[in-house]
Amino acid sequence: MRAAWVLLPALAALSAYYVYLPLPGAVSDPWKLMLLDATFRAVQQTCHLIHYLRLSHHLIVLNYLICTFDKLKSVSSEDIKITDAVFDGVEVRVFEPPAKGDESLKRSVLYIHGGGWALASARTSLYNNLCRIMAESLNAVVVSVEYRLVPEVCFPEQYHDALRATKHFLQPHVLAEYSVDPSRIAISGDSAGGNLAAAVCQQLSTDEDLTIRPKLQALIYPVLQAFDFNTPSYQQNMNMPVLPRYVMINYWIDYFNGDYDAAHALLINNHTALDVGQALSFRARLNWTSLLPSSFKKNYKPVVQATGTAEVIRQMPALLDVRAVPLLAEDATLRRQPRTYVLTCENDVLRDDGAMYAKRLERAGVPVTLDHFHDCFHGCMIFTVWPTDFSAGVQTRNSYIKWLDENL
Repeated sequence: MRAAWVLLPALAALSAYYVYLPLPGAVSDPWKLMLLDATFRAVQQTCHLIHYLRLSHHLIVLNYLICTFDKLKSVSSEDIKITDAVFDGVEVRVFEPPAKGDESLKRSVLYIHGGGWALASARTSLYNNLCRIMAESLNAVVVSVEYRLVPEVCFPEQYHDALRATKHFLQPHVLAEYSVDPSRIAISGDSAGGNLAAAVCQQLSTDEDLTIRPKLQALIYPVLQAFDFNTPSYQQNMNMPVLPRYVMINYWIDYFNGDYDAAHALLINNHTALDVGQALSFRARLNWTSLLPSSFKKNYKPVVQATGTAEVIRQMPALLDVRAVPLLAEDATLRRQPRTYVLTCENDVLRDDGAMYAKRLERAGVPVTLDHFHDCFHGCMIFTVWPTDFSAGVQTRNSYIKWLDENL
């Protein structure tokens, strides 16, 4: 009995130590975020142990656990018709609101979910709930793309899935089937889905055979570059939940089917050092000292290596492929992009990816809205369902839907 009285406080102290993280004072729901992050870390560590024991790939196990937890939630579809379909070999989930009066055609959003190109699903309650609310609030047909994931496939297959599904949907007869107005279509996505949405939108803008293109693109804390892992937001938020810098680097490595031994070289920007010839032509397109406002740059300094590791680029050439890293696109491509919305969060390693893309689009003459949230964190927009319900999620979701409503 005496031992139990000693053990319980010790376990409580260890649990508190594991959960607690020093967070910025302005971050939304800090203790809830710490608990969410501690849960993620515990689950990820378990999955990596299973991977180490060669029982299964850690991402497969992690996705299984996410889907198992997700089955505990029920999300009402209310009046929205939800159907699963296949667009040119790619699975999608379609959300259709009921017809209103004599309305003939509806606007539409094609949505690509996040998850590091490896996790989550268009069918999980988090994305199901988001797309249902979008369909209701906008009275729009929402198509959620179920692209294949790492490790089943790696780049460029996720990009190809998203592109095929989008081009299929943009065909006149398909839009007619869903009663969609061809002139009022947006392409959107969050995180890795924002990456795919931006890459697909760039490709669509150069396709001369297309007769219908998106009116808008809306990118939610998108991941857009793997050139510089020491932008101010990467330095400032390197240990922030729910996406620390090392986790984002590992997502990139998994996406490119690379070797984890390259992680350190990426971390210190050895892969884009001044003597790495393949990277030289792209450097000006990602000069954050001229692309970011002073409130983002703060007192951070660029990390530019004089000598580096060109072998990393040779092993993972997609690090400089604009289909994977849309921020590296040339100005001529950016000039063809539609009106754009970019949502960024202060407490997010990817903040500067979105801000730099917004600035480059603006310089190219594209109308851009940069919607920045000082108290929010990466991934927050999908966390609106108990027990992962955050005020930041509702705040960002409402702002995003409001912009779509006003512009689509």
